Amino acid sequence: MKSSRSRSRSKGNRNRSNNQGGNVVNRVFDSSGPEGKVRGTPQQIIEKYNQLTRDAQLSNDRVAAENFQQHAEHYTRMLSEAQREIDARREEQERQNRERQAERDRERAERQEREAANAAAAAEQQQATETPEQEADSGLVETPESQPKPKRAPRRKPRAKPAPAAEESGEAASSSSDGDDAPKAAE
Repeated sequence: MKSSRSRSRSKGNRNRSNNQGGNVVNRVFDSSGPEGKVRGTPQQIIEKYNQLTRDAQLSNDRVAAENFQQHAEHYTRMLSEAQREIDARREEQERQNRERQAERDRERAERQEREAANAAAAAEQQQATETPEQEADSGLVETPESQPKPKRAPRRKPRAKPAPAAEESGEAASSSSDGDDAPKAAE
């Protein structure tokens, strides 16, 4: 009884592994044909059964030839179904890759548009700070801190005046002491 349980369990496991659809093209199968087991990938098994079919036809055994031909057709159908699944998966993956690439292209275009808009806004802002008329239009109030400080003229050292001569009249001395350079009107 113990052996029958283990046998049924392994059959269930074997069926599940075949139904998962793994890589049928490269998987190694054990085929129980009329002349014993044939082991190999589906392509190898197909070739072996085709060879056995030719041998049976040469020996005029039509029943064995038909049997081998049916086994070869079974593995041919398995192989073509597996190939269709692989092609469908590949097409789906290529479609997803195209969608991802299109999304990346859209994001890149949007990013470039945002960068261009930001650059234009920065240029407008730069231009606005350069022209004071636009500041008045913006509704902002000018404060002394926002205005640039005027540059001061460099201080000049006072000139050294030559000492007045003793001969000069008092009027000349008094005019120079007033600091007025303008000539005095006659009195």
